Amino acid sequence: MFHGEESDVQIKIRADRLNVKSEDILFLSETNISQVEEKIDSNSPKFCIIDSIQTMYDEDISSVPGSVSQVKEVTGRLMYIAKRKGITVIVIGHVTKDGVIAGPRILEHMVDTVLYIEGERFFSHRIVRGVKNRFGSTNEIGIFDMQDVGLVEVKNMSELFLSDEINNLPGTALVATVEGTSTILLEIQALTSHSYYNIPRRMANGIDFNRLNMILAVLEKRCNINLGNQDIYVNVVGGMKVDEPAVDLAVAMAIVSTYKNKVIDNKTIFIGEISLTGEIRSISNLEKRVKEITKMGYKNIVGNKKQMNNLKKDCVDEEIKLIGISTIDEAIAYILK
Repeated sequence: MFHGEESDVQIKIRADRLNVKSEDILFLSETNISQVEEKIDSNSPKFCIIDSIQTMYDEDISSVPGSVSQVKEVTGRLMYIAKRKGITVIVIGHVTKDGVIAGPRILEHMVDTVLYIEGERFFSHRIVRGVKNRFGSTNEIGIFDMQDVGLVEVKNMSELFLSDEINNLPGTALVATVEGTSTILLEIQALTSHSYYNIPRRMANGIDFNRLNMILAVLEKRCNINLGNQDIYVNVVGGMKVDEPAVDLAVAMAIVSTYKNKVIDNKTIFIGEISLTGEIRSISNLEKRVKEITKMGYKNIVGNKKQMNNLKKDCVDEEIKLIGISTIDEAIAYILK
């Protein structure tokens, strides 16, 4: 491992804390790419980590480390080493406050795979998300828990994002979302309150803000629910961010639940995309979602009527009740009955 961010003493302290003890790991505090190449040639490692690419420099280039020319040249030389020696090179880069790679975007174009480590500072879990992958799909994620021994894999991701206790309060709806090959059950919370401002507040945490505005417009136009004088807040529990349209129905039901002060059965999962006409559209990977819902012990699934009727019997437990709906009005009637 070549590190330009921290000193050898700092790395040693961290290794002791994580109980890393191996004579096969070589740490070197070096930022000169020529010296890095010499060490790789002389030691022939199978795995190489560069921390970070913004600290590395080529002495033949006059610009400062982290500039476009330095990053492009250093990354190019590292790629040549990796292909020539047949080793895996992991390049660590800085990110901005917005969560994107800092500096020139040329770095993303040159490497084979780009992985982002996402996480809120108030939560212990970290999400590793692939946004570029020349060797496979890019919609995969891995979820890890930050502990004193480092990052530990979270085997049951659904439990991480659901409330610790059964919630019998209005404004909560559950949804099954798919991230890559993983199905995760999420809890959507909503709160409406009378607004004292000329323009009511709308806040969305974990879902797209424009998507929320569209759902609110459909509720007002197609369901005659007056939300124009309400401050509305929507949150995805656990800090997870979702952008697939399958969460539309759960968001709408959470909003209606809090507005009507009606508790939704905590064993019911809502899955479906809401169209501008108020129809509930079909979604992808329904069978995969149903299997996860069954495993977690939930009883009712509300979704597109045609999909529910066509769902294969072998993937549905006898105790699971499939509730098919065609419009958002039917979904509202179900939770208000």
